Amino acid sequence: MNIAVIFAGGVGTRMNSKEKPKQFLEVYHKPIIIHTLDVFEKHELIDAIVIACKEEWIEYLEDLIKKYHIDKVKEIVPGGETGQKSIYNGLLAAKSVCSEQGKENAVVLIHDGVRPIIDEETITLNIESVEKNGSAITTGRVTETLLVIDEKSSAIEDVPDRSASRLAKAPQSFFLNDILKYHEKARSEGRFDFIDTCTLMSHYGFKLTLVDGPINNIKVTTPLDFYLMRAMFEAKENEQLL
Repeated sequence: MNIAVIFAGGVGTRMNSKEKPKQFLEVYHKPIIIHTLDVFEKHELIDAIVIACKEEWIEYLEDLIKKYHIDKVKEIVPGGETGQKSIYNGLLAAKSVCSEQGKENAVVLIHDGVRPIIDEETITLNIESVEKNGSAITTGRVTETLLVIDEKSSAIEDVPDRSASRLAKAPQSFFLNDILKYHEKARSEGRFDFIDTCTLMSHYGFKLTLVDGPINNIKVTTPLDFYLMRAMFEAKENEQLL
């Protein structure tokens, strides 16, 4: 069984969005979150979708899901105070769906609701990598020079080789029982500050396997990201028309 766990708990602070969280902003006549869900909905290997959403926006999201016929969504649960807590809530929902289907385990693909330009091939590669290696961290190749600096003085400490560097993106995928085990370990230790699943699993020594994804697999966080995403959708639509 393959379950997409979509994190849609952002509030849009850096987007300067006052009326709606960023995942509900519209581009090409649909909210960003619906563009994201649509890719997983149409993928033949995805059996179910669960979403962790800001609690006060759950009813609004439910209406959108009905409107756009996203039929694979099985549960929408409240997000937590941090991204880590929201993902944990989503994983618990995935466990519930898994049990209802009589399954003991599943592949879970943890994905940002505001990362809509994900493609079918990357989802497939994630599933195959988890089945073979136990993990899949979608990455992007680094196209500019990275600098490692001293946080206090801003002095440059290292210039890593670009060819040996990657940007961690999403999905980040694991077997459900594995990822839940380490989330619960972090909770038992009072650790709620991991910025993403990759960081959490790496901290506990779990072997991570990388899957290179499309360079345009951006996370919509700032107004610039929004305009880039809109341009990509426009280019895609023009390509289809031509």
